[in-house]
Amino acid sequence: MAIEVRIPTILRTLTDGSKAVEGKGGTLDELFADLDVRHPGLRARLVDGGKLRKFVNVYLNDEDVRFLGGLETALSDGDSVTILPAVAGG
Repeated sequence: MAIEVRIPTILRTLTDGSKAVEGKGGTLDELFADLDVRHPGLRARLVDGGKLRKFVNVYLNDEDVRFLGGLETALSDGDSVTILPAVAGG
């Protein structure tokens, strides 16, 4: 099961500069665990206390995973996951 994960610039130091990486897993949580094996520290930047960090937005095929099931969101082969840091300003 191959899932493409788009990595924001701020996290590319963990992926050796790669804009996108591939992972596998039946849920978003499993995908993050799989990615953390090859890119140590990535999961910790995205997850805190078993939930997505507040300042991180994650999209599955352009749908916000917070409305799909969070870390338990089911994934399928060929899905695309996009990680975006939240932006705030005044």
